[in-house]
Parts: sequence; structure tokens; C-alpha cells
Amino acid sequence: MQSKSSSLAPYIAVKDARAAIDFYCKAFGAEEIFALTNPSDGRIGHAELKFGDVTLMISDEFPDFGALSPDTIGGSPVKLYIRVDNVDEIFARALDLGGIETRPVKDQFFGERSGALMDPFGHTWFLSMKIEDVSPQEMQRRWTEAMEG
Repeated sequence: MQSKSSSLAPYIAVKDARAAIDFYCKAFGAEEIFALTNPSDGRIGHAELKFGDVTLMISDEFPDFGALSPDTIGGSPVKLYIRVDNVDEIFARALDLGGIETRPVKDQFFGERSGALMDPFGHTWFLSMKIEDVSPQEMQRRWTEAMEG
């Protein structure tokens, strides 16, 4: 029997969650909802940020709990995708704040203008904005053409 979910929220761990929260708010326009600080050492044990109607949960590293950052484990296979209103402006701002471009912003075959960057904490973000409506069939046609080209 499959459970019915009403929402899904990514939960990431970083080294220096306070700095990461500040980066995400300044670079991507996230809103900090709250942060719980560990009284013994000041690490953030749990924080929540809003990106439009999506919640991102974040914490500092807690190795005993399995909360490890990309820096500690040598990268992350998980990528985060955020749809924005002005991809070029927001991408540039994120780079100015310390992000590292991994894919330049350009128009894509699937009807979006997008690029990718790694934030200063080791997480990869795809930033994208819709530029045209493209059906799945047309996406496949364009993808096949690009791969065979």
C-alpha cells in the first residue's frame, strides 16, 4: 500500500549552516522561517527556509546523526532545482556571492533558460526560467536530434 504524500521537502547538511542560510537568502531570495541552535556548541540543528511555496530544511553537520555535508563525503549526487523569474540576474548574484558556475546559463531544448552552479557549501543548484511551452514529444524530438547531431 502506497502512502499519499502532501509535500516533499529536501533536507541538506552543510558546514556552517548560518553562512549557508545567509547565502541562500541573499542569492536566491529564500526566506528564513526559523533556526534552532544547539545550546552546547552553537551549531544549527534544524532550520527551515522558504523558496516560494517550497521548504528547504538545513542543518550543520552532526556526524553521529548521519548529517554530513558534501565537503565531508566528497560531493553529493543530489542536485537542487529552483525556478526563478530572472535566471541571468539571480545566477550572476549567486556567483558574486561565492557560487561556482558548473554550467553556463543558456536556452535549453526543453523550453527553459537555465544554468548550474555549486554553492560555497558543496551543493549544486540548477537555476531555470521557462521561456517556451514544449510538449514531451517535442522535447524528445529535440533531444534525439541533439544527441544524433
